[in-house]
Amino acid sequence: MIAYIKGILVHIDDNAIIVDVNGVGYEIICANPFAFQSLLDHQVTVNTYHYVREDIQVLYGFQNEDEKLLFTKLISVSGIGPKGALAILAGVDIDGFVEAIELEDDKFLTGFPGIGKKTARQIILDLKGNLSSMISVSAQSSVNKAQDSEGIKEAQEALKTLGYTEREIKAIVPELQQENSSSTDEIVRKALALLMKKS
Repeated sequence: MIAYIKGILVHIDDNAIIVDVNGVGYEIICANPFAFQSLLDHQVTVNTYHYVREDIQVLYGFQNEDEKLLFTKLISVSGIGPKGALAILAGVDIDGFVEAIELEDDKFLTGFPGIGKKTARQIILDLKGNLSSMISVSAQSSVNKAQDSEGIKEAQEALKTLGYTEREIKAIVPELQQENSSSTDEIVRKALALLMKKS
């Protein structure tokens, strides 16, 4: 497996770059070839994925390890090939994309070329929880808050079915929001403990 190519960037076109390594030109297919424009005629190190099938061998290139990791994860999803993965990478904000997967936002995912509802659900099913190392601290925080909020909503519904009033439940929501758990069961247990104290 060719993990990276190091050499002189000698050519850029709409689909690929060519890197000269000791007189051998490696064509590397990229999502955004012109992102390397400032490095033309300079030495570059390009992260690569060596795609091998019976009838084809292709080098795909990436600006950083996060792009490469997302590419490899995407092509592992049923219904997404290298071209589809590159089309996503061409217009993706990695934090936003991973956040959409974690929050199961299939509407966001279907905004990418070739991604229908079925494929969006498959992406979420296959990749949710597997990309957290790629997401920034601020984005991770917003994901956690959203998940916490969802857990609290579910807990509120559970408490209503147990006979508690809207007023009683709302009185303890601020304390529940301070909890770190997004598990509905844990939130319900905490809520019941708080309600018993207040009764």
